[in-house]
Amino acid sequence: MVVDPFQVPLYFLIHLFSLLFLVTLLIQIAKIILFYHHRKPIESTAQTPPGSLGFPFIGETIQFLLANNSTKGFYDFVLSRRLRHGKCFKTNIFGDTHVFMSGSTECAKAVLGSDFVNFNKRYLRSIAQLIGEHSLLLSATQEQHRFLRSSLGANLGSTSFISSFIKQFDESITNTLADWGQRDTNVIVFEEALKITFKAMCKMILSLDDKDGELVEMLCKDVGIVCEAMLAFPLKLPGTRFYNGLKARKRIMDEIKKIINERRTKVAKETHHCCQDLLQSLIGGSLSNDANNHTQMMKMSDAQIQDNILTMIIAGQVTTASAMTWMVKYLDENQDLQELLRGQQIKLAPLGSSALTLENLNEMSLASKVVKETLRM
Repeated sequence: MVVDPFQVPLYFLIHLFSLLFLVTLLIQIAKIILFYHHRKPIESTAQTPPGSLGFPFIGETIQFLLANNSTKGFYDFVLSRRLRHGKCFKTNIFGDTHVFMSGSTECAKAVLGSDFVNFNKRYLRSIAQLIGEHSLLLSATQEQHRFLRSSLGANLGSTSFISSFIKQFDESITNTLADWGQRDTNVIVFEEALKITFKAMCKMILSLDDKDGELVEMLCKDVGIVCEAMLAFPLKLPGTRFYNGLKARKRIMDEIKKIINERRTKVAKETHHCCQDLLQSLIGGSLSNDANNHTQMMKMSDAQIQDNILTMIIAGQVTTASAMTWMVKYLDENQDLQELLRGQQIKLAPLGSSALTLENLNEMSLASKVVKETLRM
């Protein structure tokens, strides 16, 4: 019996074409895998680090993500390969080849001191999309990096700025410790340190304080979501960690843009005293010397300001909070040093209820050594 093709059910044709497409796709994937497996390595006189690039296309991305989502974090991924290949090894993550270095001063100097001659300093694709293309960490050229670094550091390193920030941070720490003393529950140091440092960064960069509590709380939550998404697989699907991170970044950028516009309006009307914070210095611009040593005013665009404010908040919050947490741990394990440090701090503490000053900090040599040793470890 001859079957009229027009009488064949539609679903049968759909399944037939789907099967043919799947078979064709599998054949092409098999060809690519065989090509990568049997191709001859390119001869090179350069010495490449040892390591494994994993499977074609995906590399060792799956192992990296599994380690990152475990209780030990991605450091377990690095440690296992360091034990296998040494202090310097290569791997393939998210489609790119990366070289990890640990505990090697020579390698660190070669990379960080190259000043863009031999190496491009960049982050994983997921991190790059979350912190923004204009971030100091993603500067494509030496000139861009120098401009952003000088603009951000122009006021952060000034004595007046540091002095005012010390007073604000001292007040914040004093209030926090008083609050801890009234609690009946245990204090999780790292979580509290994150809150302390985030409030400090918001005050130093955007002049946000207690009256902006709702906004600060929202920004703190969204910055946390961005941080959690940095090492996630860059999949832009609703519900994924990376997608949520991008949405949180969008909310942060909108709020920072709103603050920038309000600040420009107040400055233009001259009806409000300008805040002495990092944002105000970035809006005002900074002096820079060109190739002919002529001084000129350089201003960052709003997009550059937004991306780098987010970068500064993330970098300042997490690293400082981690250092504070480890310092508490190490001082608790070294009671003799803790008592010695407490004794010297009491002698050097300001009289009465006066706030801490930069001069007081300069006299705290033992405290400075404790901080440096914590950062080193």
